[in-house]
Parts: sequence; C-alpha cells; structure tokens
Amino acid sequence: DHAPLDALAAFGGFEIATLVGAVLQAAEERRVIVVDGFIASAAVLVAQALQPHVAQRCVAAHSSAEPGHALLLKHLGLEPLLNLDLRLGEGSGGALAWPLLESACRILREMASFEAAGVSRKGG
Repeated sequence: DHAPLDALAAFGGFEIATLVGAVLQAAEERRVIVVDGFIASAAVLVAQALQPHVAQRCVAAHSSAEPGHALLLKHLGLEPLLNLDLRLGEGSGGALAWPLLESACRILREMASFEAAGVSRKGG
C-alpha cells in the first residue's frame, strides 16, 4: 500500500519525510521516541501507517496549541505528558518533557519496594 507515501509526497516536505525515516529507524532499533509537536506527530502518523506498531515506541511530549494536534495524538493513541499550549517549535516541548522521562526511569530503577525498605503492612 503506497497511500501513506503518496500522502507524504503530496502534503509533506523534506523535513517531514526525514522525520518519518528517523521514526521508522528508531522504532526498528526499539528506541523510545519522544514526539514533540504537530509536525513530528504528522511524521509519526505516516510512519505508523507504514509500520503498524510504531506508536508503541512513542511518548508524546506535549499537546500543542496547533489546531488538530490533540486529534492527531488521539488517533495515534498517545497521551501527552504536558499540556502547556506551546507553539514555539525547535523541540521545546520535548526538552521540557525529558526531565519527566528521566525521573520516571530513575524511580523505576532506584525506588525500593515496601519489602526491600522494610515497610510493614501490619495494622492497616
């Protein structure tokens, strides 16, 4: 099916085509893909149409103020980490979301369980 590539050729530019390729490669390498903004989400939409499980590798940094971005994220099944009505570009939403992702990983890696910390569940 060439429909996703036909749509990309008709409506996208070189920057979106490049993002589609980067998303496909990152997903193939099983990397986490931080999706920032409307243009990046449009690229993920095309990549998802080409490879059905791409969105599983994605984290939506934020929901932008751009009309349609929330609909795009919903279609992809992505819940944005932040909703700050950003419209700045240059990956600013991704840069703001990155410390949240790092913190989440650190908590999962380093936080002790109740048992390991010696917390008693008695008397509840």
